Amino acid sequence: MAIIITDECINCGACEPECPNTAIYEGADDWRYKDGTSLSGTIVLPDGTEIDADEAQTPISDEVYYIVPGKCTECKGFHDEPQCAAVCPVDCCVPDDNHVEDEETLLERQAFLHNE
Repeated sequence: MAIIITDECINCGACEPECPNTAIYEGADDWRYKDGTSLSGTIVLPDGTEIDADEAQTPISDEVYYIVPGKCTECKGFHDEPQCAAVCPVDCCVPDDNHVEDEETLLERQAFLHNE
């Protein structure tokens, strides 16, 4: 499952540079599929949706750092544990019950994001 940043976030930014997929953004900042990935131009997401990887997407949160579920792999393929959760000083990077995924799905996403 993807990781979510709860409202207890203190906006310290410790998590953002740790994400190997650049799935973490500061509150109110736009995000893009191309950020930190091999994706560029028109792409077809695993669910069949066609999208421009270079196009800015609406922020998921305006107040605290947030994680884009479609880019989060829980660090599978990179680390043994989610790095955001490992460095968060207030333990607000937690599993997202709304985006439950198995390890195979997370590894497929990692391969998709990084053209492997």
